[in-house]
Amino acid sequence: MNLRFVEAFYWVASLKSVTRAADKLFLTQSAMSSRIAALEEELGVLLLDRRDKQFRLTIAGARFFTYAQRLLELQREVKAEMGSGAALAVSLRIGAIESVLHSWLIPWIEKLRADHPSLALELTVETTPILVEQVQRGTQDIVFAALPAAADGVRSRSLPPMDMVFIGNDRLHRKRRYALEELGALELLTFQKGSHPHVALLDLFRSEGLEPGRVHAISSISAMVQLVQGGFGVATLPLKAVQRMQNYPLLRTLTCASKLQPLPIHASYRTDPTNDAVETVLKSALAFVDANAGSMKNTGRAPTRRATPRS
Repeated sequence: MNLRFVEAFYWVASLKSVTRAADKLFLTQSAMSSRIAALEEELGVLLLDRRDKQFRLTIAGARFFTYAQRLLELQREVKAEMGSGAALAVSLRIGAIESVLHSWLIPWIEKLRADHPSLALELTVETTPILVEQVQRGTQDIVFAALPAAADGVRSRSLPPMDMVFIGNDRLHRKRRYALEELGALELLTFQKGSHPHVALLDLFRSEGLEPGRVHAISSISAMVQLVQGGFGVATLPLKAVQRMQNYPLLRTLTCASKLQPLPIHASYRTDPTNDAVETVLKSALAFVDANAGSMKNTGRAPTRRATPRS
């Protein structure tokens, strides 16, 4: 039995689409269909119900899916046992939200590439809803987002949440401590509507019986930082991201008795019975974040114009 054909069927069944499975394996749709047809001929049964455009496994296809997964896992174990598995000699698609990108993604990827030089990466930066949909559809292998993804073959792990802080301009926002009502009178910048930081900001005000004046929804951290640097408003940003922005010396953490909710981070990934690349990458990310967790917490000290944010 040709295990390449088995692998083709496994991904078609997992992703519920011949097209998406073909993209996953870098094959044409016709080549993918040919592999499935050859496997069906060898087994003597139909695996896919082709009577309409809706994807559906036959009863035999549903039964064979379990065997396909076991066969591919056994192949992986044999390669590992016999020493023929090339460590991470694959192309991996990684997605992340901007908060992760500006906080720890780049130094982690640098370490990941140093540890696994054969690993090729495709990096996408998007919003949480898009990343969740992409990993569910199989167009991303692992994503770091504010919500976990839920789908057949997708698993999620929680990472340490990110401290969120109010960031102002050191020349304009000079007070040592602000009341939430005072911040609500300013122009407030946060992430796109419906995002966790946007909802958390509004909930914070409402929990104290307040309504902010103007809340601007901006999807780009770079845009928010440049606006604050230029004197427009106060932003809610991950503390770790601000600490890494040494080119913006006017950024200042504003102390407020009312604390913003931390930003949850989840790693969602598709299991792959043919190799352990995704699991290895996930372990690397978890270890990196845990090792740097101390520097990611809010110390309560605000960077000033004379002292650039710590990296």
